[in-house]
Amino acid sequence: MKWSEIRDQYPERWVLVEALKAESSNNKRTIYEMSVISDFENSTEAWKGYKELHLKNRTRELYIFHTSKVDIDVEEQNFMGVKRRSYQ
Repeated sequence: MKWSEIRDQYPERWVLVEALKAESSNNKRTIYEMSVISDFENSTEAWKGYKELHLKNRTRELYIFHTSKVDIDVEEQNFMGVKRRSYQ
């Protein structure tokens, strides 16, 4: 689905989506096609749904958006990671 179709079908909702067709350019992710996995009344529930799915399969490209947004803006960030040290 396109974002405009999702907005029409799920007005004023939080949606958990999976990107099906997307590309990156200049640290921006453009999502052309996506699939709605779930919709929610509030962001807390949406994040719970995201975490559940992400723990099961970290390779899926998942996002949470609110359908009040006319356009979606996804900025890519490089993950630096955290190194844990153990002191004894």
